[in-house]
Amino acid sequence: MQHVFHKGTDEKKPTLLLLHGTGGNEQSLIGLAKEIDETANILSVRGNVLENGMPRFFRRLAEGVFDIEDLIFRTQELHDFLAEAAEQYGFDRKRIVAIGYSNGANIAASLLFHYEDTLAGAILHHPMVPRRDIDLPVLPLTPVFIAAGTNDPMCTAQESEDLETLLSAAGANVITKWFNYGHQLTMPEVKAAREWYEVNFTEA
Repeated sequence: MQHVFHKGTDEKKPTLLLLHGTGGNEQSLIGLAKEIDETANILSVRGNVLENGMPRFFRRLAEGVFDIEDLIFRTQELHDFLAEAAEQYGFDRKRIVAIGYSNGANIAASLLFHYEDTLAGAILHHPMVPRRDIDLPVLPLTPVFIAAGTNDPMCTAQESEDLETLLSAAGANVITKWFNYGHQLTMPEVKAAREWYEVNFTEA
C-alpha cells in the first residue's frame, strides 16, 4: 500500500496509523498527527480504491452504503500491511493507534470489528458502523475515542451511538465526544482527541 513513514523521537510511544477521508492521501493527516503527538512514529497510508479519481479505503454502493465484500477484503489488506510495515520499519506491531477521519475512521473501525489484536487504540473522527451482521472479537479495555458532529449530514448521531454500543459490548473502553459542527474535522475535536490520547498513551 502506498504510504509514508516518519520515525518518531520517543520509542515508548505507539505508532500512529493515519487513515484519510475520501479524496485524501498519505499526506492529509500528517499535521493532525503532529497535533496529537509530535514524538511518535507516523505511518500514513493511502487507500487503494478510487471513486471518481478520489482515493478511498473501500468501495461503497452509494453514500452511506458500504460494499461489504470489498470492505472485508480491504480490511484484511490493511491488517496484513501493518504486519509488513512493522517488520520493515522496526516498530512494535502491538502498539499501533489508528487516527482516522470519515472513510479512514470507517476502515479503522472495521479493523476493530474483524481483528482482536490489530490496534492498541483508535481515534475515530466521524465514523460509521462498518458492519452490523457479525460478532465482534474481544477488545479488552481497548481505548477508543469517537468524535461526532451533532449536525453531521453524512454520519447520523445514531451511527455514532450504535458504534459506541457495539464496541463497548466487545469490551472496548469507548468515549464519544460531541461537537456542534457538521462532517468537517475541527480543531476542538482534535484538541479533545489529544487530551484523550495523553491520558491513555502518555506515560507520567
